Amino acid sequence: MVAPATLRVVRCGGSTLHGARAVFSADSYLLCASGDFVKMYSVATEETLRVMGGHADLVTGIQLNPHNHMQLYSSSVDGSIKLWDFMDGIPIKTFVVGSKLLALYALAHCEDSVFVVIPKHGERDTFQLVSVKLTKAAGQDLEAKELSVVLDGVDASPKRIAFGREGEYVASVKDVNLQVYFFKQKQLNRFSVSATKTKSGNNHFTCIACHPTEDCIATGHADGKIRLWRNFYHKKEYTFSTLHWHHDTVMDLAFSMEGTSLLSGGVESVLVLWHNESDCQRDFLPRLGSAIEYISMSSDGALCCTLHKDNRITIINSNLRFSKSIQGLIKSTDVKTGLVVDPRTKALVLNGEPGHLQFYCLQSDQQLFSLDIVQRQYIHQAGLNQADLVKVAFSAQGKWLATVEEREEVTDPELQLKLWFYDEETQSFKLNTRINMPHEDHITDMCFRNMDELEDDSLILVTAGRDCVFKVWVMVEDTDPEAQQSVSWSCDFVGSYHNYQATNCCFSEDGSLLAVSFEETVTVWDSVTWDLKCTFCHPPGKIRNICFGRLTCSKYLIGATDHGFLCCWNLLSCALEWSAHLNVLVLQPDPLSEHIAAVSWLSKESSLFVFKPNEPRPIYIQRNLCKEKIQLAAFVPRDEPETIGSEKYLWLRRSQLFFLTDTQELMTLSTKSLEERLTPSSKQLAVEESLAVTPFSLLLGKHRRQQSQEDIDLGKLVVRNKHEQDSPAVKELLHTPAHVLPSASFLCPIFINSLLISKENESAEEVADEVEMESEKTEDDSDEERDVTETEQEDTSAMELLGEMTCKLSKSQEKELRKIRKMDYSWISAF
Repeated sequence: MVAPATLRVVRCGGSTLHGARAVFSADSYLLCASGDFVKMYSVATEETLRVMGGHADLVTGIQLNPHNHMQLYSSSVDGSIKLWDFMDGIPIKTFVVGSKLLALYALAHCEDSVFVVIPKHGERDTFQLVSVKLTKAAGQDLEAKELSVVLDGVDASPKRIAFGREGEYVASVKDVNLQVYFFKQKQLNRFSVSATKTKSGNNHFTCIACHPTEDCIATGHADGKIRLWRNFYHKKEYTFSTLHWHHDTVMDLAFSMEGTSLLSGGVESVLVLWHNESDCQRDFLPRLGSAIEYISMSSDGALCCTLHKDNRITIINSNLRFSKSIQGLIKSTDVKTGLVVDPRTKALVLNGEPGHLQFYCLQSDQQLFSLDIVQRQYIHQAGLNQADLVKVAFSAQGKWLATVEEREEVTDPELQLKLWFYDEETQSFKLNTRINMPHEDHITDMCFRNMDELEDDSLILVTAGRDCVFKVWVMVEDTDPEAQQSVSWSCDFVGSYHNYQATNCCFSEDGSLLAVSFEETVTVWDSVTWDLKCTFCHPPGKIRNICFGRLTCSKYLIGATDHGFLCCWNLLSCALEWSAHLNVLVLQPDPLSEHIAAVSWLSKESSLFVFKPNEPRPIYIQRNLCKEKIQLAAFVPRDEPETIGSEKYLWLRRSQLFFLTDTQELMTLSTKSLEERLTPSSKQLAVEESLAVTPFSLLLGKHRRQQSQEDIDLGKLVVRNKHEQDSPAVKELLHTPAHVLPSASFLCPIFINSLLISKENESAEEVADEVEMESEKTEDDSDEERDVTETEQEDTSAMELLGEMTCKLSKSQEKELRKIRKMDYSWISAF
């Protein structure tokens, strides 16, 4: 029996890519921190090659091992430093420091130590730069408690500390102060700039970089200026020059590998290249999309990359030409569209750049593409009322997309409803119909009728608004001879109920009924005649969410109120089936099963309840799902049903639940371990499928049994024995890189023991051999065949190992079996 896996809440992607400075490897791979993981990208193809997980909290710094460029150090808030073999994606050692690690630096001249930033003990918001001695003792998990303080009162940001040429000194900036510590002389010099405020900001330090070959320090400031400091060995005779182009904060600085040029970036989304430290000689790479957080250079100087605030990585050539772009999940301050699943690509669709809709791939943790909905230039200026995307809905097959954009005005909002059609030739959505002011007030909800899209007459879109009506939109033939498309959309019906505001709407699974909530009342309408069929109400409180049951539970309607009640109504009896006192924020039905997920918020924690409408008792409860408030959720259908070991997790078999917190963290529930989640199923099977079907591969247990129909016709007996399964010794031998394996003398006894057959398996094989010998005598004596049948019925426990057995065999099939039995397997005795 396999022990049932526990359900884990995991970050499934969408983590910030600009949490730490990215690193180029010697062979032009790009490594960057992403939430709890370290990701390795191919510079040539933009593909995610490796995801390395093992930290229990956010990764705050990554650095190549200066003494082995095939290894990588990573630090985390969980208080540990990990040494990775990033080409194989495995951790070599873990050094437990204990304190929160906020930044990481590794220098070539420090062979057995690294530098980290930690909070100062006993003081709030005060940090120290310390040196951590990494022990070389045997073992994978080691303690690194030997710390020595280098600088006190540093900033927690990793971009505000830099090491000088050959590690002779370290410089740190905070507020208006610059301090430089010289290691050999053990001398600390402090400098400061006068605190001044201008219209463009103040002159506080924001970042720092050190020249690779000269004694020069470059500092960026909040007023957009860059200062180049020299002669800082002397406290009073220091000098600095100023470069100025940025109109706002300088976010990061980086020198080229030779030191002949300086790169700077800021909120203008422009990369500036300064030549020879001159204010007159500079080049620009504009329109990079969003504010630049970090700048990194490759070791050969051929490439640099910028990390942006919108979770984008831009790879740039040395001649300041755009090369590649890797886009992660763009995090918006307010996801007004909700989490919507594209039926065509199974991508998560939500607000992206201002006025854009992003299609985010959950498997690759990258943006598939961005659709410009508003089609207007966005002006980055506070206080401007600009058009924003607020609602999105897909038709059942993903051929039609409906969007709503609005702009707040002093008197009335400016609204536009747009219908987009998916063009197979261009593989993108094209605008079909634009409707100005579809409602007189804000649109609160909209949905398509989920029916067969082959018939255009069945396509219906419903919108609900604060103007106290819901409207039905249908497709009509376009009579305009100059029109490029043959169909357009127009309003077919307008419904209301007692002049109440319409808040939610949804169709039943078969599309025959439409439910529209009007404040405290839920109304049910016939979707053909648009007659009002019945109403439901559960005061006090307005209806917050509604949804229909599916499959065997399609006769139920579920609603949640803002006064903390979850209600289930029976559509056949028009009565309340059951109700529960629960403050439900999110109500999400699974499109492929009867299950419905409800997320509540109580006592500053989110809890999950999964239930079927026909059963008031939940089938799964997870309290304290996370400390953050869950705002949105979505079920995403799986490509293939998941193998679930426990019955209480069967609701995750066909779909996976994703949810977005108020801190913009995208999370999911998984029964898989960390290693299984980080290894895609295609890669897990790649090695097994490439192995030849030989007796040796069978012995190692790596052969995947593929029983074709021809094998069944031949009456092949499938015997599943325990020794044919993967053993830990074989896994370690085959999957661990050779340079980190123990000695052969240590592995050999373990490997040989793993090939030995236990007595229990041996007795089972003897039973199987006896059955085969008795089946050979069926041609000579039918009485013996009956004896064999009786023997099989008596020893049921032994026959369970044999699987299914064909009872009647033809002459040709029996000949094939005898040929298999006569094969020589004596070579196995050598093992």
